[in-house]
Amino acid sequence: MNSALPKVLHRLAAKPLLQHVVDTAQTLSPQSITVVHGHHAEAVKSGTTLTGLQIHWVLQEPQHGTGHALMQALPYLSREATILVLYGDVPLLQTGTLRRLTALAQNGQCLALLVQNTPAPTGYGRIVRDGVGQVVAIREEKDASPAEKTITEVNTGIMAIPGAHLAHWLSRLSCENAQNEYYLTDIVALAVADGVPVRTSVPSSPWEALGVNSKKQLAELERIHQREMAEGLLEAGVTLSDPARLDVRGTLTCGRDVLIDINCVFEGKVVLGDGVRIGPHCVLSNCHVDEGTVIHAFCHLEGVHVGRHNRIGPYARLRPGAHTASEVHIGNFVEIKNSTLGDGTKVNHLSYVGDSTVGKRVNVGAGTITCNYDGVNKHRTIIEDDVFIGSDTQLVAPVTVGQGATIGAGSTIVNAAPPDQLTLSRAKQVSLPRWRRPLKKT
Repeated sequence: MNSALPKVLHRLAAKPLLQHVVDTAQTLSPQSITVVHGHHAEAVKSGTTLTGLQIHWVLQEPQHGTGHALMQALPYLSREATILVLYGDVPLLQTGTLRRLTALAQNGQCLALLVQNTPAPTGYGRIVRDGVGQVVAIREEKDASPAEKTITEVNTGIMAIPGAHLAHWLSRLSCENAQNEYYLTDIVALAVADGVPVRTSVPSSPWEALGVNSKKQLAELERIHQREMAEGLLEAGVTLSDPARLDVRGTLTCGRDVLIDINCVFEGKVVLGDGVRIGPHCVLSNCHVDEGTVIHAFCHLEGVHVGRHNRIGPYARLRPGAHTASEVHIGNFVEIKNSTLGDGTKVNHLSYVGDSTVGKRVNVGAGTITCNYDGVNKHRTIIEDDVFIGSDTQLVAPVTVGQGATIGAGSTIVNAAPPDQLTLSRAKQVSLPRWRRPLKKT
């Protein structure tokens, strides 16, 4: 990968490769999950989480192949269970594919292999069958004969192994091969010799078993994953202006008649209600957007709840803790942070509202700033219902603007503004008739 970051921590759809594998494994309701790792153990551990189960971490040092890896994991593996072997750099396997594979193992009665047919088998272990089509071995490419290299049915490495036989098979592995490693694939021939049936299954989609060994391959898998996400949205009735220009880096849940324009990014958990329209080049992270809201181009929303029938942007930024009620308008180059805005409130131009409670039907004029930070602590601004704030106003928190108050343009408000009155603060305007601009010295 030409990177200091461990390969399995490189991200696909903003999630580490290994986390994809662990999350998929967990959907099978396993008894336990064991991760065999090598270099950068602490980084890999800290970058992987699991819900409800504890991961058993096993260090493989030195590293002598896949069979040797399972030898290290044996103390954590049950003889009564089916052992499903996955790989930390194969992130796109689907639950349905793995369920079919484990079902073939018949509760530990068979060895089940996930295989594929490919016109370009170079680099893969070949599936060797006898004259009646039964699997008799897997031959790694470096050990394959010229005839075996012509086989196009290949091993993906994914297998479901009967736990009752695993320790015995691993003890019989040899490293006398081209790579001087203990191949896990050699257990296939041992299973045949012991009379254990070997069954095969194929992935639901040909891309599921693709692995990552380069940034190029990682980028290719990213596009495959995003294409699948886009197709799922289209099937659910979402309108995508261009399915190829969409990135979902988490979960995106959409109601009916949702429209998403080009080059939008959705991170974390995002929920869009019925009739929501997202303009081009928007980024939404951990957001809930209620029905009928339109988010115009180039907006960035993070950790917010947007109410019904809002109009946001273009070029608006809503930061964590922002919560808008119904029919709120937030315009271009407006930033909202840790604030609530009541029904019908408008902040349309070039303003910052932070750490504030804003009531209903408030009009915030262009260039208004809530001065919430004194250099050490944050303070709150309270703007009650039906307030009109003129342009270029600074509200120095903590401060309250009473219901129905009007703030004159260009004011700096440091004390409470009483309800239903005009409050303003302006220096006396002076004109100097004899003043001349300075001239540049020659």
